Amino acid sequence: MQIYISADIEGTCGIADWSETERKTMDDYRPFQQQMTREVAAACAGAVAAGAEDILLKDAHDTARNIDPTALPRETRILRGWTGDPLSMMSGLDSAPFGAVLFTGYHAWAACPGNPLSHTMNLGNEYVAINGVRASEFLFNSYTAGYYGVPVAFLSGDADLCAFARELIPEIVTVPVNRGVGGGVVSLHPAVAVERIRAGAEEAVKKADRCRVHMPDHFESVIRFREHKLAYSKSFYPGARLEDGKNVCFDSDDWYEMLRYFHFVLSD
Repeated sequence: MQIYISADIEGTCGIADWSETERKTMDDYRPFQQQMTREVAAACAGAVAAGAEDILLKDAHDTARNIDPTALPRETRILRGWTGDPLSMMSGLDSAPFGAVLFTGYHAWAACPGNPLSHTMNLGNEYVAINGVRASEFLFNSYTAGYYGVPVAFLSGDADLCAFARELIPEIVTVPVNRGVGGGVVSLHPAVAVERIRAGAEEAVKKADRCRVHMPDHFESVIRFREHKLAYSKSFYPGARLEDGKNVCFDSDDWYEMLRYFHFVLSD
């Protein structure tokens, strides 16, 4: 079995400030870089225990150079850096017939109080909606998995996001490690988070076939930008519409066309 893992950092156990997510503030960043690596390694180990023979891991945060590869099981290949293709945080998912997708360190969507760092793709938008639902990176990437027919079996990160994931995919295994409270975060002990992620990933891979993503027949998106001038500039994407000064709208029956749109319109 081949497994795909996409790893972010803002939903890593204990993170409460942007400085803990950025290489430029190394003293704050390093402990959470290490915790991100421990959580990813635990997910990989759980997948291997469930029978995975090959894992493709996408480092999917910021520089995409956060995870220490030496801490990973030997069955793991890691994709570091950004390829520049529309799959973005899911780059490489189209390269093999993967049996399941696992997500670690994922965070709540823009405008959600589930994490003081809540956002969707960048900080230039107030929110992104798909078919009337406020969209997280998890939702984007779950639809990408669904587009390629790969089950989404596991998620660790914010409690609010985990609750949403169970509504979207009832059989998914989730490990909530953080709960946002205003500008603060209540978290598990880091070692407990690692233990639960390992166990959860093993359980998830064993029942992955029950975690198929239902794909809508049509996608309608609204991106509410923080600044009207940015919305104006992004509205020139072919087929996009500017509404209410700050809203850029786009729709398609094809999820890959939506990815292409998001790739260009949500780029910094």
